[in-house]
Amino acid sequence: MSAKDNILARIRAANTAQAATGEVASTAAARLSAHPRGPMPTMTWDPLVQFRACSIAAASTIDEVRRRVELPAAVARYLRQNSLPMSGVCWPEFGDLDWLDAGLEMQSRPATGDDKVGVTGSFCALAETGTLVLLSGENQAATTSLLPETHIAVVNTGRVVVSMEDVWDLLRAETGGLPRQINFVSGPSRTADIEMTLVYGAHGPFRVHVLLLDE
Repeated sequence: MSAKDNILARIRAANTAQAATGEVASTAAARLSAHPRGPMPTMTWDPLVQFRACSIAAASTIDEVRRRVELPAAVARYLRQNSLPMSGVCWPEFGDLDWLDAGLEMQSRPATGDDKVGVTGSFCALAETGTLVLLSGENQAATTSLLPETHIAVVNTGRVVVSMEDVWDLLRAETGGLPRQINFVSGPSRTADIEMTLVYGAHGPFRVHVLLLDE
């Protein structure tokens, strides 16, 4: 083969490789945009029943509230029963509730290291693992769920989804794009790194209490 033939052969080979690469990229892009689901287990259980069971297994506690206006009383009841501070912070979406009437001092602001109780909402909840899904935002400070020793999360029963795949579908449909931070909370923070001894509150709250809201 002459030098010229060698050069032209290499150019033809390179063009073929680029074409193949382009086809692969196109195929990958089409798959990513379609969001196909992989193999799924059979999940015929009731999502709310499964969520409660998995939350309790993850060391969370559960209570039910029928109406939004009853949230302060439910929070106060939980704090009194566990001899916890009757003050804390909450997301702005709960700032209009009558906390004082329930005997609580609740401020609508992000939590700092001095706050012992944080009350948040949730984007949705994952029944398969008993997991809370929280999105960060201007009025949804991540610190309110991470810094206080006690995290109380309000979950609308209509937003308990079956699987992780459902969570991402809901995010795509409702947010149009991912926020800066998504927190998946499955019970209190814990670790067993040191001598295999389970310790709570190592990297976050000592306790997580979920209020299931029917309204």
